[in-house]
Amino acid sequence: MNPITHDTLQLKTRRQFLGNAGQFSLGAIAMHAMQQKAGASAASDNPLAPKKSQYAPKAKRVIYLHMSGAPPHLDLFDYKPELVKRSGQDCPDSILKGRRFAFTTGVPKLMGTPRTFARYGKGGITMSDACPNFHTIADEMCMIRSMNTDQFNHAPAELLLFTGHARQGRPSMGSWATYGLGTENQDLPGFVALISSGTQPSGGQGCWGSGFIPSVYQGVQCRSKGDPVLFVSDPAGMNRAMRRKTLDALQDLNQQQVAEFGHPETVTRMAQYELAFRMQTSVPEVMDISKEPQHVIEAYGAKPGEASFANNCLLARRLIEKGVRFVNLFDWGWDFHGTSEGSGITTGLTTKMAATDKPVAALIKDLKQRGLLDDTLVIWGGEFGRTPFREGRTAASKVLGRDHYPDCFSLFMAGGGVKGGFEYGSTDELGFSVAENKVHVHDFQATVMHLLGFDHERLTYRFQGRDYRLTDIHGHVVKDLLA
Repeated sequence: MNPITHDTLQLKTRRQFLGNAGQFSLGAIAMHAMQQKAGASAASDNPLAPKKSQYAPKAKRVIYLHMSGAPPHLDLFDYKPELVKRSGQDCPDSILKGRRFAFTTGVPKLMGTPRTFARYGKGGITMSDACPNFHTIADEMCMIRSMNTDQFNHAPAELLLFTGHARQGRPSMGSWATYGLGTENQDLPGFVALISSGTQPSGGQGCWGSGFIPSVYQGVQCRSKGDPVLFVSDPAGMNRAMRRKTLDALQDLNQQQVAEFGHPETVTRMAQYELAFRMQTSVPEVMDISKEPQHVIEAYGAKPGEASFANNCLLARRLIEKGVRFVNLFDWGWDFHGTSEGSGITTGLTTKMAATDKPVAALIKDLKQRGLLDDTLVIWGGEFGRTPFREGRTAASKVLGRDHYPDCFSLFMAGGGVKGGFEYGSTDELGFSVAENKVHVHDFQATVMHLLGFDHERLTYRFQGRDYRLTDIHGHVVKDLLA
């Protein structure tokens, strides 16, 4: 249909009449109620304006380090002496019966870890020799050994972790955070996504998307090499003054649209245009890590001008230091099936950790040294765990690998109101199931929202007649993790 005809017809529908009845319209009444409830009328003019949480938060910002592909927790954090003892034996029928695995059929062989384990820090956090730099931050770690999810394939598992639902279309965790809290720097996005190792996560942009809430709350993907943000720079032949005139003209047109139709996405579009204009000067400055002292660059293992996980860790600190609310790092290459040397749990895992544990340790130490760790929540983990047996396709190979496993995995947090040097939960002696204090993905999400100052059941958005939330209809705060 011709868009002009469509807009004209919109004005004649009963729904549009009810939506455009001035201060007595249903939209106006609903907006007023929302503003009263939030106690922040400024949000109607600027959806990213800082907002108060429901109660005093322990964490003001989040850096989420996602290892896309699922790290082998049994070779990093969850040592199983009995599994090592029984390595090479057939997997028990009682465990396999009625179960499906991503790439394994028949009766696989149990596989104990080839890594060496020890305890580190005052709390005695168990870790392997694959992550030597993590040993130095043991006293900051809040290690959860009893994570549990419903999905055993990468894309749905990542979507469940970040959006609370295994299919595309729901708002991500970072979007919920910025929807609830706004952001402290109006010249930068409230939510930033950073990608490393050359590939997006299997869950795609839905992992930082806004779903059905206004798109101003979606994550903005930034880069450490080339243009910091795609499509923000002025095209050839347009200077900044001309860009300003163009935006002013668009603003006038959008204001007319708002006056006629009152669509919230038009308000979002206006805010995004203005933010993009401000980002043209603010983003290149904050993304330039060459301005950091040399000893800081070396501590992270960063290389200015290149694209790497180490660069992104340093960028994450710079971004939250400037007031960005939520920074999500996605690093590809953690799918340790053992189908190649690089995906094996010996040489492959050593190589992958060598490129990642140093910058993570540097980030946590840097935040602590700057007084930012206490109110910055740092999270490290994957979307599920790995099996206690050999991956079926590689059973005859010299390279050791593990299949996908949703029943239990490990994840750690630091700072932001969680206990340091603390281990929570446990798995059985072979690592097949949670033995104590299960933490479902929804429980984890509820706990993150709690640390940000929200009751996860009350941070909602109404869509298609239903109040949606990050945790769907599930989740409980794991209070034992709180400092």
